[in-house]
Amino acid sequence: MNNITDNLATSNSAVEQFDPTSIQTENSAKTDHETKRSNHWQVRTQEQDYAFLPDNKLTSDQAKIENRYGKRIDLLDITNKPTKNLKQDRSLFINENPTVGNNPNRNKQHGFFFNADNCIGCHACESACSEKNDNPAHLSFRSVGYVEGGSYPDYKRMNISMACNHCDDPVCLKGCPTRAYTKHAEYGAVLQDPETCFGCGYCTWVCPYNAPQLDPVKGQVSKCNMCVDRLEVGLKPACVSACVGNALDFGVIENTPENREQCKTSIPGFPDPEITQPNIRFQQTKNMPLEVTRPDSMPVKYHQDQQGDFKPVIDQKAGKAKYWNFSKLNSRENPLVLFTLFAQAAYGMFLIPVLAALFGVDIFEHFMSSDMFLPLAVIAVVMTSFALFMSITHLGKPFRFYRGFNNLRYSPMSREGFGLALFSAGCGLTALFALPNNHTIVELINRWVSLDLNELNQLLPLTTITTGTAIFSLIAGFGGLYYMNQCYQIKARPFWHHWQTATSFAGNSLSLGALVSGIVVISTLLVQKQEIAQALRTLSGVFILGMTIEALGLIFHNRDLNRSENEGGAAHYIQCTTFGKTYLFRNSLLTLNIVAASILFTLQVFNILSESLLFLWLIFALINVFTAAIGRALFYILVIPTTMPGAFFWKNKGFEQHARDVGLADNPACGVAPLSH
Repeated sequence: MNNITDNLATSNSAVEQFDPTSIQTENSAKTDHETKRSNHWQVRTQEQDYAFLPDNKLTSDQAKIENRYGKRIDLLDITNKPTKNLKQDRSLFINENPTVGNNPNRNKQHGFFFNADNCIGCHACESACSEKNDNPAHLSFRSVGYVEGGSYPDYKRMNISMACNHCDDPVCLKGCPTRAYTKHAEYGAVLQDPETCFGCGYCTWVCPYNAPQLDPVKGQVSKCNMCVDRLEVGLKPACVSACVGNALDFGVIENTPENREQCKTSIPGFPDPEITQPNIRFQQTKNMPLEVTRPDSMPVKYHQDQQGDFKPVIDQKAGKAKYWNFSKLNSRENPLVLFTLFAQAAYGMFLIPVLAALFGVDIFEHFMSSDMFLPLAVIAVVMTSFALFMSITHLGKPFRFYRGFNNLRYSPMSREGFGLALFSAGCGLTALFALPNNHTIVELINRWVSLDLNELNQLLPLTTITTGTAIFSLIAGFGGLYYMNQCYQIKARPFWHHWQTATSFAGNSLSLGALVSGIVVISTLLVQKQEIAQALRTLSGVFILGMTIEALGLIFHNRDLNRSENEGGAAHYIQCTTFGKTYLFRNSLLTLNIVAASILFTLQVFNILSESLLFLWLIFALINVFTAAIGRALFYILVIPTTMPGAFFWKNKGFEQHARDVGLADNPACGVAPLSH
């Protein structure tokens, strides 16, 4: 818990120690803290009554046992400590202080309450939060955005203050590969340790509320910690205490604060609460127009349905003109473009000849017994290693890459890396056990050392072991690619949350793998003056199959997103406008490639065309590499998360990019980081 700091004590004002048990209720007289001090945490002097948590000592009839998601509010049962001793022996060790707080509701799920009717958009909550956590200008654990609608004189704006919602189902905790997140029984806080984090940013992908903040300067993530240090001494979080309009409140979840009428789970602009079951409740009694828009650059607005709920719809801010924008395909996700493409190509390259040989295709059985099978396995190791290296360069702290395996229990990212590492190791073992049967290598070794292969084969069944390690590699690689797909099945990113992601990954694995394995296999057969017709038909069939799988996924992805009005549909709108010409160009190349390759394949099957036109297959394969690179770049750039609305400047991706383009980001006060990891 070293990341939970008490920055309240850093100011030059006087501080004092006080006993939280001395706090009285709002209706009682103010306690003279000067006469009731004890050895506890330091807090500022002159805290007002509204800054203290209510006791909420409700009777069993009044207290709720479960929240509206069916989860228990009392969190004692999620710990391994005996219930009767929990409050005495479980400390949060804030600033390494072993003292345990005396909050009577210490082990209940707490949450925020936001009254949109009262919020005036003063950003005092942002300032208080940033001051307490000593955040730089480009980070803010709590941010205030807004939606607006109507026309003069009936124009309305609704402000929304949002931070981490300390969810019942924290997807950040499950997704983080380093296990930097913890869900505590104390207050139900989801805490994150920046020192454990290696800056992959996956938690920022899966969170629908933009709560985890990736600092591109430090290369690590941090977020709201619910001010558990203040809760331990009976104080509300800093943002709540600083709220000018009494819009923010805090307490045991489902306990509606005083002078409040509603306790809803959603509000215009708020993502579907079923994604994470967040611990925040809303009040919004003032009527809003039937349609409200966001002031930031995101092409999403919200329309009120017949049930009175606001649902996202596409806001065609940029019109319908189509552009190329090739320069915008360059992004901080470039290492992931290379990582995914090289990993998929490496697996496909190894899969095709090995699987064909296992199914009894003669020419591939001959290839596996040849000297060139060893280089094929080595190439697979090199390509996978390069892919993993690219994924490491994407990290904010690359030298902590080994922490990526810490959360194999939950994180698909951990399992993805583990599967690909096992695939690379399996290919390495395959190459090692294939080494003694490689006549070229043996002849070189025999120039210096005499090596008896017959005796070695009697000791170890090398051919059987090589086949076994190859099968192990295929299983491990399949697991790695399966969890690579699972990494992108994110409910908070509807553009990715579609089976087209799987078809794209599988299709690229087959088509790119056919290219690389084809270069090795066909060149080997030509040097050995073997018949290549069977191998060429197999490889070209797999090549066409891979492109067809990818094309089918794109067709259904386009159909589904055209019918969608959520953030996935908005991302597709950008794909068809901002990158419209690039998108059509990629799809046209893919279609022409499939048609031309299918014609050539048909001619080969009927022995109408000579294999001497191998250069045509090479051209088709290189075109496919180009289209795959464009498609993968679009895949990362286009995705729009179900995040909270921003403002004209703050939390506005359009303004952030403008600030970097014109050099405004060089001024730290701008609040835009000039660097990106």
